[in-house]
Amino acid sequence: MSETVATKEFRAARDFLLAHREDYATAYEGFSWPRPEHFNWALDWFDVIAEGNARTALHIVEEDGSEVRLSFADLSARSNRVANWLRTQGVRAGDRILVMLGNQVELWETALAAMKLRAVVVPATVLLGPADLRDRVERGHVRHVVVRAEDTGKFDAVPGDCTRIAVGGGGERPGWRTYEDAYAYAASASASALASAEFTPDGPTAADDPLMLYFTSGTTSRPKLVEHTHVSYPIGHLATMYWIGLRPGDVHLNISSPGWAKHAWSNLFVPWNAEATVFIHNYTRFDAGRLMSAMDRAGVTTFCAPPTVWRMLIQAELSRLRTPPREVVAAGEPLNPEVIERVRRAWGVTIRDGFGQTETAVQVSNSPGQPLKTGSMGRPSPGYRVELLDPVSGAPGVAEGEIALDLSASPVGLMTGYHGDPDRTAEAMAGGYYRTGDIGARDEDGYITYVGRSDDVFKASDYKISPFELESALLEHEAVAEAGVVPAPDELRLAVPKAYVVLAEGWEPGPDTAKVLFEHSRQVLAPYKRIRRLEFADLPKTISGKIRRIELREATAAGSAAEYREEDFR
Repeated sequence: MSETVATKEFRAARDFLLAHREDYATAYEGFSWPRPEHFNWALDWFDVIAEGNARTALHIVEEDGSEVRLSFADLSARSNRVANWLRTQGVRAGDRILVMLGNQVELWETALAAMKLRAVVVPATVLLGPADLRDRVERGHVRHVVVRAEDTGKFDAVPGDCTRIAVGGGGERPGWRTYEDAYAYAASASASALASAEFTPDGPTAADDPLMLYFTSGTTSRPKLVEHTHVSYPIGHLATMYWIGLRPGDVHLNISSPGWAKHAWSNLFVPWNAEATVFIHNYTRFDAGRLMSAMDRAGVTTFCAPPTVWRMLIQAELSRLRTPPREVVAAGEPLNPEVIERVRRAWGVTIRDGFGQTETAVQVSNSPGQPLKTGSMGRPSPGYRVELLDPVSGAPGVAEGEIALDLSASPVGLMTGYHGDPDRTAEAMAGGYYRTGDIGARDEDGYITYVGRSDDVFKASDYKISPFELESALLEHEAVAEAGVVPAPDELRLAVPKAYVVLAEGWEPGPDTAKVLFEHSRQVLAPYKRIRRLEFADLPKTISGKIRRIELREATAAGSAAEYREEDFR
């Protein structure tokens, strides 16, 4: 397949970042985004690198040890067949397809096929219930759904005349079509294009055509609908590739559930931008030992996981991994320094943090080969001009403020806006900046440290408190597996820090453990930051794994008989 002008521009930008993967200054100053007028990542990039390419693109290992490997050429042909079949089912350019699948081959086939058809993918986690699905179908104006057969019952209460496609069987359910018919249709079709797994697009793909509609995880409010284009994620994630440090031929493991933005980041666009293998290890219950065994067996060279997984990993014997990855990163929420240090001691590699959102690719990161500063999430990614805005005046240039992207730099890796919500979009883009809603502090070397969500930071005794900083301090103690900190009402100080703690294995909740943790807090935190209230409890989380501090604040305001107070142990 011949390369288009857009393909050549994309490749040149990618190769520039690969060539300077450990030279941040050159990469940051010299990188410029490709800005094609027309671009379809599945056709103009994936199919180009897939032609005659027998290297493994996707490797999935199941819990029972069974596995499947598909080459780049395999996936190109399979996605062509699926695209051809979906076209016969009525899928057209601009149609919205809700895709609710697990980490299974059909997920990647459908994603590529939808791109080729210029349909718009609405990713959804399999954990969603009927009410969430009804909201997504209605607000997303969904016309087609592709779901696992075992989840079809969730759509019984979802109104509308969507085309309903079941993966793993569906013919036995009235109104549902069977995904596997795509393979049979291609094999039996008389048309030569279908028989040879060729695909002919029905028109050019404009760079600003919508590609994905993401519902955010909703930590504080109703989920927003984030719109991305055929360039904002596929091209925008060149910056994410640079952060992770992927190279052609790498085997990349990213632990993330389908339906969330990080899955598209690091299980689709980033590894295949780099011509690396996507490795998946499926499991029903997390087992650190089994995961490390699978990593050794597959030869994983780059690894990304959310903080929750890293915190579970360090509870295990990390030395069981015989060949640690070359690059390890964390994303989703800032990673606590104690976790980073324990992995460094065991594996001899340092977890590099990065900061991004569903609305963007990675904005700030610690890229390979650069000096790391404890607690910092790094410096602005190539292609982004990051400012800190004064929380009151909105003026840039402050040492601590809201993390924002300068829109005059026209960052490619930024959403179009919040679909169907022009007021919220205008608010987020006001004054020439995209405002993240997160607070950061920048030092004299340009490194940015995460402080917290703007609505999570609070004051105690007139001092500003970052929950993340206090949670990190608690995690330094061996008794603490996870922690969430929120303000608790106090007559004297107005508010004091309260910690909700999940204990590590071998520790029991009770006054003895509470006393130990209060003592630890006094030793490692300044007096105004000390934990003054403590409760042992599970942490409420979104289905993407983020702590819902809003629920902790509500629980704290309501009061609890299970709460311990520092003054009780003096």
